Amino acid sequence: MLDCLDVAKYFIVRSYESGREDTITNMKVQKLLYYAQSLHLALFDEPLFDREIQAWRYGPVCPAAYAFYSGFEANQLPIPSSEILENIPHPQKEVLDEVWQYFGEYHAYYLSGLTHLEFPWKKARKGLHPNASSNENISQQDMRLLGLQKLEEIEEAHPSYHQIISHLLNKAFTAETESKYVKQGEVSDWLNSLLT
Repeated sequence: MLDCLDVAKYFIVRSYESGREDTITNMKVQKLLYYAQSLHLALFDEPLFDREIQAWRYGPVCPAAYAFYSGFEANQLPIPSSEILENIPHPQKEVLDEVWQYFGEYHAYYLSGLTHLEFPWKKARKGLHPNASSNENISQQDMRLLGLQKLEEIEEAHPSYHQIISHLLNKAFTAETESKYVKQGEVSDWLNSLLT
């Protein structure tokens, strides 16, 4: 399991590498941490880091990482040593790369608005006034479900997605084999054949 600050530093380094350093603020890092945790939970069914994420007024926040960068307020965060990239295991780095590729181009306020539309943040803040402070935790189960949705969105956003789906559907409906119908009593065998 990674430290949430190492994950935050990873995103800061990536922002400098991609020329987007002027957009990397504490607020943006918080949203990237949230999406990284969500995708990791969806893919591996375990958290990326062990710190909680709370449903604050402007979206999800990891309090430990927020406190570390709080002195910068809404200003650009300084670049940490790029050695941090070497300390992240490959499977986790792939998740972080995906998060950066899909969410990294957006401004903090866009990401904040996006999180306000999603059920995990809304559920954790249920019954609160929109401007109310909150330190309610966002459940990992809810983040995992959101991660599954985001994985689907990321997959559908891939340039080849529609072409591949069209090819598979075309192939499925133009198969030259004779159609077989499942007879009464064969449903269990048919289902097992699909699952193996």
